[in-house]
Amino acid sequence: MLRQQRGTVFFQRSRITLASSFPTSSRIAKMAAENGAQQHEDAAQIKQTRETRPPSVYFPLGYKEAAYQWLCRHRLLTSNPLPQWTSVTPSMVERKVLSFIPTLREAADSAANPNASSAPDPLGTRVWRRTMVQLSGKNRALNEVCVEKVGEKTDETLVVVHGYGAGLGFFYKNLEPITRMPGLKLYALDMLGMGNSSRPAFKIHAKDKEQQVIEAEDWFVDALEEWRKKRKIERFTLLGHSLGGYLAVSYSLKYPGHLKKLILASPVGIPEDPYAVNASMPEPGESTLENEFTQDQSQTTEKGDTAALAKAAAAAAASPKAGSNGAAAPAAPKRPIPSWLVWLWDANVSPFSIIRMTGPLGPRFVSGWTSRRFNHLPGPESQALHDYAFSIFKQKGSGEYALAYILAPGAYARRPVINRIQDVGRQPIPQPAGSPAKKETGFPVVFMYGENDWMDVAGGLASEEKLKKAQADALAKATEEEKRAENGSVKVIIVPKAGHHLYLDNADFFNAALQKEMDDVVATSKRTGDTSS
Repeated sequence: MLRQQRGTVFFQRSRITLASSFPTSSRIAKMAAENGAQQHEDAAQIKQTRETRPPSVYFPLGYKEAAYQWLCRHRLLTSNPLPQWTSVTPSMVERKVLSFIPTLREAADSAANPNASSAPDPLGTRVWRRTMVQLSGKNRALNEVCVEKVGEKTDETLVVVHGYGAGLGFFYKNLEPITRMPGLKLYALDMLGMGNSSRPAFKIHAKDKEQQVIEAEDWFVDALEEWRKKRKIERFTLLGHSLGGYLAVSYSLKYPGHLKKLILASPVGIPEDPYAVNASMPEPGESTLENEFTQDQSQTTEKGDTAALAKAAAAAAASPKAGSNGAAAPAAPKRPIPSWLVWLWDANVSPFSIIRMTGPLGPRFVSGWTSRRFNHLPGPESQALHDYAFSIFKQKGSGEYALAYILAPGAYARRPVINRIQDVGRQPIPQPAGSPAKKETGFPVVFMYGENDWMDVAGGLASEEKLKKAQADALAKATEEEKRAENGSVKVIIVPKAGHHLYLDNADFFNAALQKEMDDVVATSKRTGDTSS
């Protein structure tokens, strides 16, 4: 029922004011014309706003595109009116990423691989070969990509392992430049239960907390050692990134005598007290896992003041807890961790299980990370890496569940590397019964960080000091033979214009530095007569 009003009624709609409840017919026509013009103007403004509106700040991939990617990972094969579809497997997505490697060819059958490089290789025929290496036990196998020059004798072996939740495909910018070195065979591995390796059930049987951590570490390093034996590799150089670096340290301590050099690229889990270390760090001041998901790589890869960072980090490592008067400085306030995050972490709810549970929204959530992580790369490469990341994340949960045992909430190690780094390269080497005891006499350890790395550089510099002291102590009580065999050294390299994924952010610098490190390995092997590989 309409309510009659004596006075004038004002009704606002699309900037039109009704001056009376009972307008005349001429006024109605005028109002209709004005209303129509205004509606046309508003529609044009809405359309323009939609066209210029940026994608979601956090999840740029649209809902329709996300559902399209999720729906069985299909790919259009033909241009027929009724398209034919086939399922895209994780190995196919991995091959797509590796297709961006110049000059290298896939060993199996280049003709069958439409993405194989057609460019001639000036260094000879170098091939990459993907193999699933079966290990003992149920559903245990490591996915490997081997790069070598056809018909060339192997003098040195480099093994590369990735970080948490990643895969060997992320090293696609490094495989070709590094293998230009004569006599080098390179293996890039997916850790057990990650990447495209098999996904056995992850179970911890220990009751003691420290033993649980050790058991979680052994789950990976035992697989790496079994793989080494399968490949009949006696001694090699090991490069680990992030969690891979942490596990590389654990491997060197449990299985001594097999490493010629250890290269730790932005390793996780170094500091014992991250808050005290970070208190003296330059901006950005926090070293947290959160930065991995919030940092924008287009900004991270911009040039910064590397020298200033190195100087500030060195000062932090030299005196992380000392005040200006030499007394202990007050502890830095601990950044509070949300209780819900602690609960999820302790309940071992992995971020990838959340992605799997979101169904068609999974690719959209993944785009929140990939859009920042790879936005400094060309479009086709960025898209291929997004597809590759999602193909890994959506697979059955396995090795990812080790994270909560190895790291505490906030991504700090429950068994910090800084407390055992001094023992790296100083372990007794198992010998056959009746043979004289033998001990490692050190090997080079290299720490690498991006200048804009969210992993703290001070942890690496503090480790450098401990390794130097361990070497001095060993030499002080070494025999003459042990002194001649001494091979320990340590250095920290800062990669400019790079963040945590330094091998990808500034591949040219990283590759040049890695090439130099491998040249040093070759020189040392020649000097000592070590031809094992």
